[in-house]
Amino acid sequence: MPKATKKKTKSLGSVDPSLLSVIVPAYNCKSIFNDLSTIKLYLDLLNRPYELICVVDGQKNSKDKTADLARSFKARGSRVYFYPINKGKGYAVRYGMARTKGSIIAFIDAGSDLHAKGIGLALEHMKWYDADIIIGSKRHHASKVYYPWQRKLLSYIVQKATKFIFGLNVSDTQTGLKVFSRDVLVEVLPRLIVKRWAFDLEILTVANRLGFKRIYESPVEITHNFASNVDISSVKNYFIDYFAIIYRTYILRYYDDGGSDHWESDPNLKLRYH
Repeated sequence: MPKATKKKTKSLGSVDPSLLSVIVPAYNCKSIFNDLSTIKLYLDLLNRPYELICVVDGQKNSKDKTADLARSFKARGSRVYFYPINKGKGYAVRYGMARTKGSIIAFIDAGSDLHAKGIGLALEHMKWYDADIIIGSKRHHASKVYYPWQRKLLSYIVQKATKFIFGLNVSDTQTGLKVFSRDVLVEVLPRLIVKRWAFDLEILTVANRLGFKRIYESPVEITHNFASNVDISSVKNYFIDYFAIIYRTYILRYYDDGGSDHWESDPNLKLRYH
């Protein structure tokens, strides 16, 4: 594991305290143009300044012209980034976060299944609770989503285990909508490793371990049977990452300040704005 560089990151500018930054990671997503258009529509309704950042996670691997479709989306306040090789959703989200200018940073999955109006609800919850993090939750009592009993049972088991092991009192870590205070990400992002399967769990675990305890849930609306996109391989890889996070948290203590010499140092994932 490479040691972190001691050089200071060159800043390109200052953070805008009034700006909302929204990241949309995309890979093999034929609906990305419509997704970005719909998200922009709901962001316009918020009546606040925002930036919309799409990160195409590996344009060389894409078989359905995701990069071309995303590039064709032209709107004020929007930016699209690309890199050649697919590296996972977690990497794409962090790549986008590194380039944000806002004091509030959100991400929402592409694919049209997750309704964009959930962003506004999450921001309202952020304000109500004076939260560090708001996570969209399929298990929130006000959520509108088809949730088969098998997934409910698995989610319940994972929730109880996550609360017991990591102290995270949340019902759903994996829904693709989350909102963060920038102050949280400044401390958390340099410590992260997971690029794919359990990125959401890792970022919440590290934030909670660093004392950002104000983590609350907001409702979401999902219009597709999301369960069909989850196979045995995905579940297996998720749990491999899950146990790796336990190992790094309690055995290596990798995420603690004392582990800073071992944090990964990818210049593409460092915050550009301070």
